[in-house]
Amino acid sequence: MKLSDIIQRNSWLSVELVFMQLYPKEIKNISGYETVFNELKTLGPAETDFSIVLSNEKDDFDNEEYVHVSGYKNHPADNADGSPNSYALELTNWDEWLGMDLDEKSIKDFTELELISHCLYEMTFFGFDQETIQKEWKEIENEVDEIKNMTEEEKKTKLKSWDDLKKELDWDD
Repeated sequence: MKLSDIIQRNSWLSVELVFMQLYPKEIKNISGYETVFNELKTLGPAETDFSIVLSNEKDDFDNEEYVHVSGYKNHPADNADGSPNSYALELTNWDEWLGMDLDEKSIKDFTELELISHCLYEMTFFGFDQETIQKEWKEIENEVDEIKNMTEEEKKTKLKSWDDLKKELDWDD
């Protein structure tokens, strides 16, 4: 089952009720979520080799529970290059989200309305339109290119190691 399947068979009013139970602080943005939901109903799903997985997690810092939304490759043997099998999806095009399969365990653990709500929240993390999200993606790509093009001396003066950052923030492992 794909995300597009459950979006097509549910109405915004049903989704909105569950969404507001799950994300009550988002009342100020509810019209943005409605706009995105309605746009998703008009988009066609793109072919993709990814699935969406939702899992209940606990935050390491404050033990607060939350639902983690991520993606994984359906054919992990394709990961011969050592790339990870779990992916962040926030910057993914919405037609690709629609073409993704829903993980079987996620389908068992969450209702359709919960699945839609959590995916809507995740896919709008950077904005309520694809242009804003793609602009964010371009900024990240530009920063990566900038770091790749730095000399070793520039890297030493402008970047911090993870260990140095943890010390600076007084974080324990």
